Amino acid sequence: MFVPLHDSIPLKVIRFQFVTLSIITVNVVIWLSTGAFGSEATMVAVAEAYGLVPAVFNGETAQAWHGVPEPFTLITYMFLHASWWHLFTNMLFLWVFADNVEDAFGYVAFLCLYLVSGIAGGLLHVALEPTAQSPLIGASGAVSGVLGAYAVLYPRSRVWVLLFTTIPLKISAMWVLGAWFLFQFLYVFLASSRSEPVAWWSHIGGFAVGVVITYALRHQLIRRLAA
Repeated sequence: MFVPLHDSIPLKVIRFQFVTLSIITVNVVIWLSTGAFGSEATMVAVAEAYGLVPAVFNGETAQAWHGVPEPFTLITYMFLHASWWHLFTNMLFLWVFADNVEDAFGYVAFLCLYLVSGIAGGLLHVALEPTAQSPLIGASGAVSGVLGAYAVLYPRSRVWVLLFTTIPLKISAMWVLGAWFLFQFLYVFLASSRSEPVAWWSHIGGFAVGVVITYALRHQLIRRLAA
């Protein structure tokens, strides 16, 4: 629906978003080593081994080979992507919105927020699709947690976006992220009506956790930014 380009909030505490850049780098390196130049069969094998398969996670079905012990797929699934566009859009959202969230949380706490949001998104997907055989992959749940945190901390910031990927607009972050969140629910119902896998619940779960954690810590975070 839209592509974010830039926001209006400068960094106040940290000098550079090192954790954000590190996460992007890791995702790109993994994509280049597993998806960009590999065969489709290799990509499927990696997704099944390191992605989050609800039926396997819940013990509904067995899997011949696990890349890591099953609980750890709640982390490894975040660093796999199905295509370059899947990777690009996730990393673009992260680059535009994560720097200010990292500024507010600090390096370690921001990384924890990112991982916890991704885990929560994965768990919600598993809970609502317990028998699904398709692996869930992608950083969307974790990135969604960052968006939720940004919505709490900077609702009045102005964000440049490309509406429908073509029309440049500068609008409030609350409108941008509010529309994004409502779109997730809309897609859930549209996907359900077509009997498609509902991986979009991972976005909703990640966003909700980002909102809850940030709201609970908002006074400390605001004091940090004002110091």
